[in-house]
Amino acid sequence: MTGYLKQFHNCQILRNGQILLEDLWIRDGKIIDPEKIFFDEKIQPDIKINCHGALIAPGYIDLQINGGFGIDFSHNIQNVEEGIAKVAKNLLRSGVTAFCPTLVTSPSETYKKVLPKIKKTKGGENGATILGVHLEGPFISPIKKGAHPEKYIQRFDNGFKSLIDVYDTLDNVCCITIAPELPKAIEVIEELCKRNIMVSLGHSVGNLCDGEEAVKNGASFITHLFNAMLPFHHRDPGLVGLLTSDQIPSRKIIYYGIIADGVHTHPAALRIAHRTHPKGLILVTDAISALGLEEGTHQLGQFAIEMRNGCAYIAGTETLCGSTAKMTKCVRIFKESTGCSIVEALEAATLHPARALGIEKTKGVLDFGADADFVMLNENLELLSTWIAGQRVTF
Repeated sequence: MTGYLKQFHNCQILRNGQILLEDLWIRDGKIIDPEKIFFDEKIQPDIKINCHGALIAPGYIDLQINGGFGIDFSHNIQNVEEGIAKVAKNLLRSGVTAFCPTLVTSPSETYKKVLPKIKKTKGGENGATILGVHLEGPFISPIKKGAHPEKYIQRFDNGFKSLIDVYDTLDNVCCITIAPELPKAIEVIEELCKRNIMVSLGHSVGNLCDGEEAVKNGASFITHLFNAMLPFHHRDPGLVGLLTSDQIPSRKIIYYGIIADGVHTHPAALRIAHRTHPKGLILVTDAISALGLEEGTHQLGQFAIEMRNGCAYIAGTETLCGSTAKMTKCVRIFKESTGCSIVEALEAATLHPARALGIEKTKGVLDFGADADFVMLNENLELLSTWIAGQRVTF
């Protein structure tokens, strides 16, 4: 209903880096300034909602998720729209209100079939907002391929044309992960940035200089820090060194995804990353098709995977191939592991990913004029409900 005014009261609100005892006012799917209601319009809310002391935070944003609930975005090429819709709907139950469906290294035919069918959408009761596709490969290092099939890994032999030949279209893409040490990678990074596509560095054996050169030419993100890259070394810290590099252009923030699922990243590593560069830290789930499913064998891209004791492995190996943790769990694990504040834990899953994509005016915040996408949490940061455009979408 146009002009319908809602007042959420008896709540705490995360806004401007603080938790405030304030009411939240919403109209037409946007957060509004109550002063205009009191002094200009002089009207009462159409509905008042008692939050019973809950904490209201922006909805979670997941920049790297490969699938879930039996759906693998890289493998489900026959019923793409239905698969995306299923995941988008179920993610609401973990507080995710916006996400980037992620495709792992695949045959070119897969990209050409899938990419045109994953449209950017607005969220609602049918599912979380789709911000655009994250392409994780195939332009990566075969040495740090992780769960990516080596036979489909590509090089930039013809520069940017090689990329277009593989993907065919970039219309629905918002992020691409590449290894910066690949020949001609820098010219590809420059072209992607001209097209407003975020470039992430990952699945790489690149050294610090490779990373710095990529950042100077537009790269701004690191894919799942610590995982699928050279380990930190005191004589060359590799891509991890970008967190403290003095060669980064002034005022530029390097953002990095990190998987705080209790499996992929040791609590001490989480603490090192957070204490070193907290402003760039972004929680990602890197969730796979087994998210929300029972233990057993499932499919991830071109691989069969096994769920064993809550962890996902390439079948028959001990190689981890993605997480099965919900974002709500990652937020809690991150807070417990690092000892960070509630604000820091929540902003790592809300404000920071929004800033990385340049959408912080409307997403990842509860500022006036922003989209009314939010979660209600209890004192233990457990999810009570998810809301999109001011409408409750979980029950």
